[in-house]
Amino acid sequence: MNIDEITEFLGALDNVLTLQPGPGDGTPELAWGDKFFYYAPDGEIPAGQPFATVVVKDYPDDERSRLDRPGAFRVNIHAGTELFTTWTGRAPRDPEPADTDPSVTDTVIAHPVYGKAGWLAVVEPGLRTEEPLRELLRIAHDRARSRAQRRAAHDHAG
Repeated sequence: MNIDEITEFLGALDNVLTLQPGPGDGTPELAWGDKFFYYAPDGEIPAGQPFATVVVKDYPDDERSRLDRPGAFRVNIHAGTELFTTWTGRAPRDPEPADTDPSVTDTVIAHPVYGKAGWLAVVEPGLRTEEPLRELLRIAHDRARSRAQRRAAHDHAG
């Protein structure tokens, strides 16, 4: 899957707000070119983290995926503890195995920085990860929708 296919897939889900920071929009230059996907039924950026992101470059303290390679990008998915454990075989806060290579492509891996928070990642998704990635993104979207509905019910009740 390329970035456009991922963006199109997520855009077809209900109430997804896609942000792509760029020059002149007030966002930090570091984020330019990346994409952030939120569940946003009111069309406004909600409080909290996006449920998925696509990054096209290395960030400070996050160079191990080697996104400086031509055409390289990484999809990041807020999967939660259960899915994280299913895909990695370990709990999010467990130590990362010493032989972990976050630059491996077309493989679902623990996010090299945010794995402890239950995030998964795929560098350069391909045939092997296309369907699992779609399912993980659907689930992350569903989880974001559930969180938003709980917040709305709590706000309404309070």
